[in-house]
Amino acid sequence: MSSGRTVLSNNVAKDRIVSKFQQAYHADATPYQKMNFHPKVKAASSENRTGTVGLKISKAVIVGDVSVGKTCFVNRFCHDLFDRDYKATIGVDFEVEKFSILSTNFTLQIWDTAGQERFKCIAASYYRGANVVIVAFDLSDEESLNNVEKWMVDASENANDPVKFLVGNKRDLLSEAAYEDIESRAVEKANKLGAEFWAVSAKNGLNVREFFFRAVCLTYDSLLLNELESTKTVSSKQIGSNLISIQKENTDLYEAKNKQKSKCCS
Repeated sequence: MSSGRTVLSNNVAKDRIVSKFQQAYHADATPYQKMNFHPKVKAASSENRTGTVGLKISKAVIVGDVSVGKTCFVNRFCHDLFDRDYKATIGVDFEVEKFSILSTNFTLQIWDTAGQERFKCIAASYYRGANVVIVAFDLSDEESLNNVEKWMVDASENANDPVKFLVGNKRDLLSEAAYEDIESRAVEKANKLGAEFWAVSAKNGLNVREFFFRAVCLTYDSLLLNELESTKTVSSKQIGSNLISIQKENTDLYEAKNKQKSKCCS
């Protein structure tokens, strides 16, 4: 952590407190049209009925071509640092970030994977169970955008019904005209992949914090809503089973009494 970060008593940094739903970067480039936390999620959070969501570690994986800035992107958010001369990731690396979302502790493990082909088999084993898939590309390198589809397919196959993002890094390198040209193609690609598009800059921090807050908002909302719905389903099944059991027990008693009466009469 950077030296200037204030950590609260619940081990969550002051700048990791999320009280409102972070909005999408581009309204036309997202399959997630949520504008706020679901009412059931808000109610459960305020009543401390978050079940296992606040206890489990959620998992995000970042994939993409070599040198698109995946590690710099992660370091900018986790440590507020930018190192132009960073060493290429060997296999995988990860960071753990703790948040407080609607006063509920939420932990996100961010897996930074290598872009080199020779590490692909190693990295692929870490995709399993991911709740968030982030495919990164270089806004100044069109070829890296052309390759995002295969990365999304590879990462999503073993993920856990993930929230999907397409993130274009190095926004600081492009003029407005150049950015508008690549943005239109990135939006088209994101819509095709069923992912949400963001343009960021790991160098100056543009949209980095906003992106990660959006990612944890969507993930927390989805996980807690699923847990609430599954708990409701289990409860309904249990109630139904109990009613069937009671009805069967009453039926058995009725039949037993009738048999006793029949024997007496004979």
